[in-house]
Amino acid sequence: METPACDNYRAVYLTAEDLRIAASIIYNAYHDDPFFKDALFKGDMHQYEQKLRAAIREELNDLWQQEQTLVGLFEDDRLVGVVCVFSQQAGVGEGRYWNWRLKMMLSTGWQSTQALMNKESSILEHLPGKNCAVIQFVCVAPFEQKKGLGAKLLDAVTSWCDEQPELDGIGVFVSQESHAHLFNRHGFIPLASLNIGNVSGELMFYESQRDE
Repeated sequence: METPACDNYRAVYLTAEDLRIAASIIYNAYHDDPFFKDALFKGDMHQYEQKLRAAIREELNDLWQQEQTLVGLFEDDRLVGVVCVFSQQAGVGEGRYWNWRLKMMLSTGWQSTQALMNKESSILEHLPGKNCAVIQFVCVAPFEQKKGLGAKLLDAVTSWCDEQPELDGIGVFVSQESHAHLFNRHGFIPLASLNIGNVSGELMFYESQRDE
């Protein structure tokens, strides 16, 4: 995948060498995410940050090994944004593989691991069909925000969706109103209200615009 360069920005598939920087971008962007705070924070900020780093690292490695869609937004050769998408055919939710469960449990604890799986299962349960993908992470590096780069990432992922012949659309769980507005401007519509743990939000859905 490669989108045409625009103002020196391009969206391309990540390589193995990009995963460390991608994990750092995701960690900083999701540090105060309501779901991760609810799932991982148990009163100790240092432990929370360790768990968050481990959870992101394990999830990125698992998505990579399962050959899921990991896209980076680059300014020239510098990674500034990331979007990670998994298909329903991937082992997620209650279908998580034992090795992921073990690594995540050792890194974050059983309750946190269960919360991560419950979130995925709840999203999958409310999607309109079996041929849908889910955005797991989408973020821009903190110092690169307020430049419209989130819109470029969503343009890239919706264009990717439209090019997939077997894909009906993409879902994403959104718990912050400002994020919901951004997704809505890119064709995502509210599909269901979800309560995941102690966090309320909307499952939003982009329907593929592929040519039949």
